[in-house]
Amino acid sequence: MTDTKEIIAYVVILVIVLLAAQHLNVVVSGSMEPVFYRGDIVVVEKANLFGIHEFDNNEVKVGDIVVYNANPKWCDSPVIHRIIDTKNVNGTTLYEIKGDHNNVSDPFYVRSSQITDRVITIGDVPLVIPKIGYITLWVRGL
Repeated sequence: MTDTKEIIAYVVILVIVLLAAQHLNVVVSGSMEPVFYRGDIVVVEKANLFGIHEFDNNEVKVGDIVVYNANPKWCDSPVIHRIIDTKNVNGTTLYEIKGDHNNVSDPFYVRSSQITDRVITIGDVPLVIPKIGYITLWVRGL
């Protein structure tokens, strides 16, 4: 009986850790400095986590920092940048997105369907765990 309880406890801990890990995103560039830096980890909420919608990616707004799947012609990995403007084209809302440290906006407008995560903020300050992501960058060879 004790073994069963112990196994259940380990499974519960493992599930909690795996769910928590889904809400952490490692910053791989300096494009958002000084808000956060390469190697920092940002805490995010998910547009779709196993069917659970923690936020509606159709309701993001100017000022939100989002993670989105970029046009592969430009970048083949998710990008963490800030929404700086919106425009409506034929009934579709498109987002202009830019890294705070970058001089120009990202080269392609973004549809809400491309937005996968939104960085959690307290007030206007993003929730960041400094420097711990360097371990992941090192392992991934980035």
